[in-house]
Amino acid sequence: MERAALRGPVMGYFDELFTGRVLAILRGFEPQRTVELAERAWDLGIDAIEVPVESSRAEPSLRAAVAAGAERGRPVGAGTVIDPEQLRAVRSAGAAFTVAPGLDPEIVRLSAELELPHLPGVSTPTEIQRAMRLGLRWVKAFPAAELGSSWFKAMRGPFPGLRVVATGGMTAHNAPEFLAAGADVVAVGSALADDAQLPALAELIS
Repeated sequence: MERAALRGPVMGYFDELFTGRVLAILRGFEPQRTVELAERAWDLGIDAIEVPVESSRAEPSLRAAVAAGAERGRPVGAGTVIDPEQLRAVRSAGAAFTVAPGLDPEIVRLSAELELPHLPGVSTPTEIQRAMRLGLRWVKAFPAAELGSSWFKAMRGPFPGLRVVATGGMTAHNAPEFLAAGADVVAVGSALADDAQLPALAELIS
């Protein structure tokens, strides 16, 4: 398989973005609420924000978060990007990176051409190998809760250089287990909107 033409800033982007170990996923909120939760995340110390765009109805929320992030010097990415049309649309909306539920070589290559960092989803060793052959160091393990924390321990052996974001079913309460098992970052969604989880989330980031 031909390696994607990933270059300097794209290759190292996630190393710089994911220094706080938490990615906030803001799915299904209206633009105003999306911005409110993004600001809550930034105030807690979470730099990485993803707004999923599984439909065009979510694009206004992405644009609102991008605009709010620009005022604070914070990048905002787009999630659930699964086809070239979406990829070009979110780039036009100002997304700083993209995330997908699965691994699609066409999307990886087009992202490289557009110099837009891309985080694909994987759940098997075969998908990890394909991602690495495409030149990727960071992947999203999805669905993490169903895979279980033992999956992360198992993948560390054959893929010691891999960096992994645990996504799917993550909360402020189970996140420490996955980080201890080998996840580099955990992606949380509802935790930001749940006042009861905020203290644990803040402790996780600190």
